Amino acid sequence: MSPRLARIGLFVAAASAPVVFVLVPIAAFLIMSFWRVETSQLVPDMTVANYAAFFASDTYPRVFIETLQLCAIVAVIGVALGYPIAYLIWRQHGRLRYVLLLLFAIPLFMSYIVKIYTMRSILGLQGFLNQGLVTLGILDQPSLLFIYNRLAILLTMAVIFLPFAILPIYLSLERIPRSLVHASADLGGAPLASFRYVILPLSAPGTIVGALFVFVLALGDFITPQMVGGPSGFTIGRVIWSQFGLAFNWPFGAAMASLLLLVAFVVISLAALIARRQRV
Repeated sequence: MSPRLARIGLFVAAASAPVVFVLVPIAAFLIMSFWRVETSQLVPDMTVANYAAFFASDTYPRVFIETLQLCAIVAVIGVALGYPIAYLIWRQHGRLRYVLLLLFAIPLFMSYIVKIYTMRSILGLQGFLNQGLVTLGILDQPSLLFIYNRLAILLTMAVIFLPFAILPIYLSLERIPRSLVHASADLGGAPLASFRYVILPLSAPGTIVGALFVFVLALGDFITPQMVGGPSGFTIGRVIWSQFGLAFNWPFGAAMASLLLLVAFVVISLAALIARRQRV
């Protein structure tokens, strides 16, 4: 085989991988969302009954909207915590910068289940948080305020997805030429003014990407609501999981997953548009 044919074959293989492993499953979900279930069997009819049932329900749209609100709050918390951390790392020099970056990136290599159980050990009735508040005299006895409710879901998601906010923000800060910051200082700009008018606008694309990562990851998470949410952990991800599990209504689950995909696509498109305008 000639080198040119080998390169073409390698390119085709690389280009076909996203099609086979991403586009084909998505297309299968979209097609299945128009099917129906009859006597525990999938019937490949083309019908919009699943979408009609979703919007006709009083429960599913409400859960969908509440999940969007929850994920938006998680994204805001992720950026609010991630930006100062990323900025602190960016301001360091030498090896310390990369050591700090590695410390905050280590959770990405840990098991997701382990991280959730760690959060449960912190937020639980006998967890570190409750014990600390009791020791300080803030609480008289351990409380269920931090576990098995939406606050627990919010805190757990915010902590687990925090590295996905830090890394894009740090990379955006890393691309800012130091000469611009020095020029702002030479022109009499105070540190706060330099941050507001130079650093913050130039790091806005990375901040948007970080918020987007956190939002999309939280949107499809069904394990966290199930493990720390309790009866209040009824999110759209958990509803979709139940349709593919006990309910065995794959077409209805595929319809809700398709709507979730549509929302994620719209959010990504809006974020890309905002980031593009920030660059201009």
